[in-house]
Amino acid sequence: MSNTDTIRKTNQYLTFKLGEEMFGVDVGKAREVLDCAEVTKVPQAPDYMLGVINLRSSVVPVINLRKKFGMTETEKTIDTCIIVMEIDVDGDIIVIGTMVDAVQEVLDLDASQIEPPPRLGTRLNTEFIKGMGNLNDQFIIILDIDRVFTSEELAEIEGDRIVEEVVA
Repeated sequence: MSNTDTIRKTNQYLTFKLGEEMFGVDVGKAREVLDCAEVTKVPQAPDYMLGVINLRSSVVPVINLRKKFGMTETEKTIDTCIIVMEIDVDGDIIVIGTMVDAVQEVLDLDASQIEPPPRLGTRLNTEFIKGMGNLNDQFIIILDIDRVFTSEELAEIEGDRIVEEVVA
């Protein structure tokens, strides 16, 4: 295998922690990492949405990834930060912030270090997991960030949702 083959098969992932678990997202999806900023609450937002921040005159929704994944909440620490990501929803790019416990590093993983996502039966949705990275016997859950949120959830987060109520 030549060096160009190796380069083609290597992917870079921004890794972060939620509790003791290590996660990774394609580095191309991450725009920047921010210190935990003051978040403005939004009335009637989903419970996993912390609110919005002002990022260079743009309103960016911020999601508590722990809550989105059904994990218990913890106190913010000096390492708690917000990863600003670009999510592709049906060809539209939506910018959101995701609060994580700590950003680790950018890792290069080649295809041989990534296993397919586990099959956990029909009751648990794992379609947002691209694979399981293995680096020095530590698992890294590689997320397909475009699939973590449904288009309905993103519409709700963005505030574009049209609520139709049928009164019987």
